[in-house]
Amino acid sequence: MRSGSRGATKINTVFAPATSPEAKENQLIALAEERAEQMLRDGTAPSQIVCHFLQRGAQKEKLERQKLEEEVKLLRAKKEAYESAKRVEALYSNALKAMRSYQGSRDEPDDPDIF
Repeated sequence: MRSGSRGATKINTVFAPATSPEAKENQLIALAEERAEQMLRDGTAPSQIVCHFLQRGAQKEKLERQKLEEEVKLLRAKKEAYESAKRVEALYSNALKAMRSYQGSRDEPDDPDIF
């Protein structure tokens, strides 16, 4: 519903009574965001509102970019850990073979050069 010459739109959101100051603040923020959204849709938003949401968008984009960079770092670390585990496994395998050779057991039972 419109009232007045400025194109104001009445917001019909109904909230339960707030039980704390934080809840009341959240209700007011929700109303302000609804009003700002309506003004942006109507083309009547002042430049301060437009700039506010542009800045929030830029901050969100920056955070998303940082999150992706951290995810890439995590994947690299996981890859390095996997490769390290493979190297350790190979070292253990070689150590076991060496210990077996010290005990006199043979890897290849048909090898004539072992005797």
